[in-house]
Amino acid sequence: MTAMINGLLGGIGLFLLGMHLMTEGLKLAAGNSLRRILANSTRTPLAGIASGMLITSVVQSSSAVTVATIGFVNAGLLTLLQAATVIYGSNIGTTMTGWLVAILGFHVDIQLLALPAIGIGAFLWLFARGWQKHAGQALAGFGLFFFGIDLLRTAFTGLDQSVNMQALYSGSLLNHLLFLGIGFVLTMLMQSSSASMALTLTAAGSGWIPLPAAAMMVIGANLGTTSTAAIAVIGATPNAKRAAAVHVLFNLITAVVAIIILPLLLWAVVGIGRLIEAGSQPATLLALFHTMFNLLGVALMWPLTRRVVADLEQRFRAAEEDESKPKYLDATIAGMPVLAQQALVKEIARIAAIARRMAKDATSTEASISERLVVDQGVLLRLVDAVDSFTSKMREGALPGFLAEALPGALSATRYYKSVGDLAADVDRMQSVPTHLPAELETAMAEFRSGIVRALDATDAEAEGFDLAGCHAQDEALDDEYERLKTMLLKAGTKGEVPLRIVVEHIELLKTLSRLLGHMIKGSQDLMVFGGAHAVEAKAPEAAAEPAEANAPVEPADSK
Repeated sequence: MTAMINGLLGGIGLFLLGMHLMTEGLKLAAGNSLRRILANSTRTPLAGIASGMLITSVVQSSSAVTVATIGFVNAGLLTLLQAATVIYGSNIGTTMTGWLVAILGFHVDIQLLALPAIGIGAFLWLFARGWQKHAGQALAGFGLFFFGIDLLRTAFTGLDQSVNMQALYSGSLLNHLLFLGIGFVLTMLMQSSSASMALTLTAAGSGWIPLPAAAMMVIGANLGTTSTAAIAVIGATPNAKRAAAVHVLFNLITAVVAIIILPLLLWAVVGIGRLIEAGSQPATLLALFHTMFNLLGVALMWPLTRRVVADLEQRFRAAEEDESKPKYLDATIAGMPVLAQQALVKEIARIAAIARRMAKDATSTEASISERLVVDQGVLLRLVDAVDSFTSKMREGALPGFLAEALPGALSATRYYKSVGDLAADVDRMQSVPTHLPAELETAMAEFRSGIVRALDATDAEAEGFDLAGCHAQDEALDDEYERLKTMLLKAGTKGEVPLRIVVEHIELLKTLSRLLGHMIKGSQDLMVFGGAHAVEAKAPEAAAEPAEANAPVEPADSK
């Protein structure tokens, strides 16, 4: 009995480890391909379903595909309607795990398949580079997964002689709900419906549990994924909650209908099994049931999708209206480097917009607007903290070389924008007490402020036609104007036209305005380089400004 329990524990551990390595390796190896497929293959509902099926079949994780889909919705690359079709296709794609176990796990000598895969995969994982390294990780995970299946199959065969689960199955509603609960709990504990499905298939294929009971466990496993999705989006963005709600509704509606018509579904499965000559192979019949279950879900949800999407788009708006909450950053996409980079670019662009708004508000008026600036500065600081937390989560995973090198630039950009907010508050404080200057100086100061505002408008790195060289040219022209104004103020002071204290205050104000613009341009430069980092593989961006330390404040390089 001890040997059987050890076999069960070891088998579960090996295929969970194998599933994790396989999924992570395939996600990293897929890289930009995942992004391209999702972005370009969702133009019609059928194309969205097909792309969801394809990617999930390859990556072997519906969770990974759902997370990627949420990332694209957050980035504005997919609508919620397109995301819904990808999620439907992803549910169908999860059936590939069942077919792999049914076909390879029970009809092939697993040791001949698994051991070479582990050996070759581990060698590539340890010694190769780039996508070959990640492919090696996936191959090693593939081998471990099936080696775990072999251990489980052996353990279940021995367990069948000690605990007769066939005798425990009575076919009653309460009995069905018991096996449904087992499937649900297994998925919650293992955080993987694919792993739960593999365990159920192995138990059924070894004759330990009857087909109807195993079918209820499959339904329970699919319901279990809804709890995983619900937990994953606690505190997440509204778009993430909407996408998770689509996933929950799909599995919940499908499960309820499948339980009601279970005898009909099993009759159809057995009939199709006879046609494909798999009538006496429980694992194959169960894989077929899993496929029919998810196809049923698509058939049920297809006519309801537009109405469901329209309703969900009206929900979860309270969080969206709070500007201080991240709009694009989800912990669920922090482990997917390409999507995490896109989300980070979008969120930092939001920070830039707030910093630019603060700078323009403070610059374009000579009266104090401290109350409004205090609110904006609080929003800015909370978003900067959110970016810091998100990048920390990104570092916990395996980052591609290009992104590991570029990430400090993203943090540098946020530090520059934070500094812009601080400088805007300084400008507001400096002008809280109005002072009078000679008419010529008043006019020159007003023109300088107008020039700063125009230059700030041009610093949007996300805008079409953003011209970094043009920003630097405007900055240099305003530097010259700063020097001219400083000279005018000093002359006015020496002639006694303006009190010396007022001269010093105005020179400091001009210097702060000039620094404010300089930091805005440097932040936009860093953001632009970070946004294009995926095109520069394993190469430090040459055009980037020298990034600041991740946790150090940005100090201006100029001497003004």
